[in-house]
Amino acid sequence: MRSYNPDLTPPWKRSAPVPEIPADVDLVVEEVSTGFCGAVIRCEAGTVTLEDRFGKHRVFPMEPRGFLLEGRVVTLVRPSAAAAVRPTRTASGSLAVPGARARVARAGRIYVEGRHDAELVEKVWGDDLRIEGVVVEYLEGVDDLPAIVADFAPGPDARLGVLVDHLVPGSKESRLASAVTGDHVLVVGHPYIDVWEAVKPSSLGIGAWPRIPRGQDWKTGVCRALGWPENTGAAWQHILSRVTTYKDLEPSLLGRVEELIDFVTAPE
Repeated sequence: MRSYNPDLTPPWKRSAPVPEIPADVDLVVEEVSTGFCGAVIRCEAGTVTLEDRFGKHRVFPMEPRGFLLEGRVVTLVRPSAAAAVRPTRTASGSLAVPGARARVARAGRIYVEGRHDAELVEKVWGDDLRIEGVVVEYLEGVDDLPAIVADFAPGPDARLGVLVDHLVPGSKESRLASAVTGDHVLVVGHPYIDVWEAVKPSSLGIGAWPRIPRGQDWKTGVCRALGWPENTGAAWQHILSRVTTYKDLEPSLLGRVEELIDFVTAPE
């Protein structure tokens, strides 16, 4: 007796097999039907979430032949448990280096005005700074800056970067910054009254940071306006807990910190 293939589809109509690719985090693919292109940020039962270069998220079913990878049709499949949880980027967005040891500290330093500012820099850029061997030190107040620069004695192999609050034209901070800035010293700052404002309101579930009248303590006024207990230390810990990556911060802070890291680590 003859045996027949149960698939009666003519050979010329059959789809050629395509590779199955694990939907690992940061894999960049294009969804076939919509043309949406983005990096994988999450893979759940039967679906994958992509993020495009503008930060927009979309969820797609992982259907056969549903995606393009470097122009080739592929089928996305759920990655192994180990691959799904392995971080591929640091909180700052840099490529992670698993198992990398901290580099011996450079002579150069970054000083950050304000304890909260220093904690925020550590949370987002800490991994990068350890790999680069850059030590961040706490600057209690900008009035101490001229003495710190003089004691540090910056040079070609020991650059000094400084991040200060509310660096706007005509301010005391801007005058002190211009007095110490030189070939081996870079002082930059963000425009906010306090680094709290550098955290995006959307990351905290609020519409916007409240405007606090002059003469009031800004942090206490924020707590009152948002209905938070008037405990600024606890409020900051709540804010900091909602920051997980650079995407939770405003670009005006991101750019300044990256500028300082580049300055301190740049070869002569």
